[in-house]
Order: sequence, then C-alpha cells, then structure tokens
Amino acid sequence: MCGIAGLIHFDRAPVAPPALKAMSDAIAHRGPDGEGHWIEDGVGLAHRRLAIIDLSALAHQPMMSASGRFVLTYNGEIYNFRELRLELETLGYGFRSQSDTEVLLAALEAWGPDALARINGMFAFVLYDRTERTLLLARDRYGIKPLYIHSDGKRLAFASEQKALLAAPGFARVLDREALAEYFTFQNIFTDRTLLKGVSMLPAGHFARLDLKETAPALEVRQYWDFHFEEPLERASDEEYREELDRLFRQAVNRQLVADVELGSYLSGGMDSGSITAIAAKAFPNLKTFTCGFDLSSASGMELAFDERRRAEAMSALFRTEHYEMVLKAGDMERALPAVARHLEEPRVGQSYPNYYIARLASKFVKVVLSGAGGDELFGGYPWRYYRAVSNDDFNDYATKYYDFWQRLIERRHFPDVFAPIWSDVSHVDPQAIFHDVFKDHAHRLTRPEDYINHSLYFEAKTFLHGLFVVEDKLSMANSLETRVPFMDNDLVEFAMRCPVSLKLNNLSEVVRLNENDPGNKKKRFFERTSDGKQILRDMMAAYIPTDITTAEKQGFSSPDASWFKGDSIDFVRRRLLDPKAPVYDVLDFGAVTSLVRQHLDGEQNRRLLIWSLLNVNEWMEQTL
Repeated sequence: MCGIAGLIHFDRAPVAPPALKAMSDAIAHRGPDGEGHWIEDGVGLAHRRLAIIDLSALAHQPMMSASGRFVLTYNGEIYNFRELRLELETLGYGFRSQSDTEVLLAALEAWGPDALARINGMFAFVLYDRTERTLLLARDRYGIKPLYIHSDGKRLAFASEQKALLAAPGFARVLDREALAEYFTFQNIFTDRTLLKGVSMLPAGHFARLDLKETAPALEVRQYWDFHFEEPLERASDEEYREELDRLFRQAVNRQLVADVELGSYLSGGMDSGSITAIAAKAFPNLKTFTCGFDLSSASGMELAFDERRRAEAMSALFRTEHYEMVLKAGDMERALPAVARHLEEPRVGQSYPNYYIARLASKFVKVVLSGAGGDELFGGYPWRYYRAVSNDDFNDYATKYYDFWQRLIERRHFPDVFAPIWSDVSHVDPQAIFHDVFKDHAHRLTRPEDYINHSLYFEAKTFLHGLFVVEDKLSMANSLETRVPFMDNDLVEFAMRCPVSLKLNNLSEVVRLNENDPGNKKKRFFERTSDGKQILRDMMAAYIPTDITTAEKQGFSSPDASWFKGDSIDFVRRRLLDPKAPVYDVLDFGAVTSLVRQHLDGEQNRRLLIWSLLNVNEWMEQTL
C-alpha cells in the first residue's frame, strides 16, 4: 500500500526532479517507509512506500522490469500474486523479490491489459512502456484505490491524491461548480468529476492508454469490468448457496491475511466485521481489534443505539482478541475537521470523521486492518431503500422513484435559491440525468421486482460503496494505515451478484403485495431500519458470531450528530455556517442555506448530513482555493 504520482510532458521536456519530489512529498503520509523517483524522456514517475509485503529494498518502486522495457509505480495489494507468480514462472519469468509489485509488473509485460482480469486485489497503477512510449493507467474493479488525473493538453499529471496535483508547478486551483451541484444533491459525486476543475478520477474497473508518440496525446479510457447483479437461470438449494457462501467467505478473509507486518481488524459490533474477525482470529491468536464508540449523554431517538461497544467487547472476549476502543464526543468533530477536510479532499458519503479517528487508533498498533465494508451493498443490507421502488411501470418510473430518495442533501426545487450566486454556471446541471446515467446499459430486463432490486444493488455498488471506499482510503492512509476489504474478493463478489434476491431479503413478496390504497401506512415498517436484509449472510454467520448479533437490526457506523449539531456543537455550527463571510458563501446563497440549517437547529427537520457537508466543503475551500 502506497502513494503514486507522476508528471508527463508531451513535448519531451525534462521533468524537473524538484517538481516530482514536491508531488510525492505532498502524499508522504501514504508511504512513510520510503520514496522513489524515475525520470526519462519527459516522463517522471514517483512513489511513496508503505512496506507491507517484502520489506526489503528489492521491492522498491518505481520498479523496472527485468527486460528494462517497462517501469511501474503501483499502489495496492494483489492477493493472488503467488498463484500468478507460479504461472508466470512457467512462461520463463524469473523474480528477484517476494513482492506482489514484481509479479504485477511481469503480468502486465506478459498479458498487457488482459492481466487486469486475472488480478484479485485492490490497486491503482501507472505503467510506462519505454519502447513504445505509451502509458497504461488502471484502477481496480471496485474502486478501492483512487487515481486522479489532470491534463491541460501539454502535460499529464496523475496521483493517488489531489494534493499531489496541487503541488505540481502551474496547477490552477479552481472550483468545479458543476461537481459542487452534483455533490450537494447526492452527498457524493457519481461522475468522474472532482471539486477541482480539470481534475478527474479514473472510473473503477477502467484502464486508460496514452500514446506519447502522437502529436496531441489524449487518454483513451476503456472499461474492463462492471457489476452485474441478476437472478440465476438455474437455482441451487438454499443450503447449497449457504455452504458455498461459507466457503467463499472463509477463503476471502484468509486470502487477505497475507502480510509481512502486523495485521488487525475493525470490530464495530456488527456481524460483518465480527465474522471477519472470527476467521482472522483463528489464524492470528491475540489479533488486535479496534472499536469506535460515542458519548450518548446528549443523544436521543435512534441515536441511542449508535454506540456498539458492548457488543464489540463481547465478541472480542469470544474471539480472544487484544481489543482497543475509543469514545468520541461532540468536540471531537470540531477538532478533527481541519485534518479530515485536508485528507479527504472532496467530501463523500456520510459523516466521515469517525473513520479518521478509528484509523488513527488502529495505526498506533498495526499497519494493516480488515474492514467489513461491502457486505451491505452486495447482500442487500438496506431493504428500506430498495422497497421504495420495487413495483414500477418501467425503468424510468423506477429511476424517478429511486432518484427522489437519493436526493440526500438539497432537493432540486431549492437549487435556484441555494446556488443563486453561481446559478448561470450550474442551471444546466441535471442531477436526475446524472442519476440515470449510472445505469448505462443496465436499464433493461426489468420484468420482476427482483430485477428492480438488482438494479438498486448495482446502483449502490457503483455510487454509495465507491464513495465509502474513497473515504476509507483517504482517512486510513492519512494515518499510514492500509485497509483491506475481504467482501470485495473477486470470487465472493461474483457469488453475491448471482445470489437470488429471495436469499437476501425476507419480505420482498409481502411488500409487492401491499395495496397502497388500504387504510393506514402499510409500508412504514419496511421503510425504516430493519433486520430484513442480508438473510443468507445472517444464516451463514450464525456459525461464527452470537445470535443476538446476526438477528440485530442494521446499524451503520454513525455518530449522534443530529443531536450534537443542535446541542453540544451548536455554537460551532453557528460560528462556521451562520457567518456570511464563510468561504462557502462565495458560491452558495447565505440566506437560502442558513434557512435550511436553522430548520435543523430549531428541531424542525433532521439535516445533519447537510450540515456536515457544508462544514466540510467550507473548510476545504478555506484550505484549498
């Protein structure tokens, strides 16, 4: 796990070593164990190393192939690198190190972009072909590792984080106003835009080529993989599905235990991280585990269930782990905001500062930590979302219903008022069209409620889960910590995509039969937090964790900010967001925004996500622009 950066001059002008070093220094937190730079013929590649596998100098990057033709700078982990190495050795490749980097380099030399289909892992890399003068940029299937790109027609810059691009000479710091409108609709960015104009993110499951021999080189971007959830043509028995899931889950966790440094696990109190910990603890006695709890003395309502320390402690005792925990209070958000905004760069889904704190805790003891991310998105962990759009006339009807639910921050009707200062620049932005575009070629074969559920799972894997990965990467690497996600093992993902919906959701048929014209709110219980969801996971995990965990209602990793923002942190919110001179009001209307904020402070509506997003964007603008 590392950080990568690079600068390519299309006219072959030499890349200045101080410029390349400035880019890599900007992401030194991603790789405190070493740095490397390689410059030739207008191409400069940089690398910051967090040594995980093969700690020796033989794994140093940028790495040149044995033939001398290819140079690689790479961030990630290839979990099946040993199997690939054996295959490559039969083709005549020899290896000096025990690293996955050298295996990836040989695989790309042997198979080119076709190697991407063989890789089981998380990665972002750039490969330079010195003979053909071409660049290959690629990102893993699921978007676990980021890769940012900027080109002005004269040069190309790339990096694991935007701050490395900001360090490149001559980079213009300009807000992408269209991306801002997109973010304040979804609390996420679905396109490849970022909040920095001219900076894009290479989409997950894509690679790009750049031919430097051309007069005007331009990136040619291609997709090599995509999610595809669908009902199986031939269904096995429920027990066969459960047994296969059990085998694949254990295989996935054990695959991701490879490391030459100490490894730990998050233990949230939920079943996903609990089951991962159960498997890992068998391989690592006294495995270190980490939990983040919350001070609930001023919380209310649903927030009273947000602290899961009791259940985490019980599982730690059961699995005999060496357990560490911390408790966050209202003031911790205020203290963390500058660092979180700096490292996150562009805010994404959720209120992410707890992720920063728990990563900081884990980094004091280990360099690698396992996370339960992905289980909900693959196995239907949010039924109250899907059930809102299971009975539809056609795809457009479905997409409209689902879009209405996913306007998480500011509804479209408020746009002209909120964006009044820049309305001429963003009035053409159509969030509903952006939402529809996520599906691309998937808006077909919609004949059953199960088809619509599978489309919802596709949408959330492409957007919400990707946002979670961006947050997790940035805030863990801010603390020089590698996070691994066993649920995103290739074989396990393939199984999840062809697993019948009826094994994920208990009450789909009941929801479909509901008559909205019947007296009373028949659907209310299906539109709230529930234990309906991930049923096959719950059944399988019963062999590893206590029943009260597998039958519990779904609980996300969230702090009680709805209460804190109108209580303990209200003065902080007022100072930052009720100040007309705040940077965010250079682009948003003070009156329109504060009207929405006051709805929360006065207890009229829960706008905690909007308040967090405003605080984050405001801090980012103050630091960056």
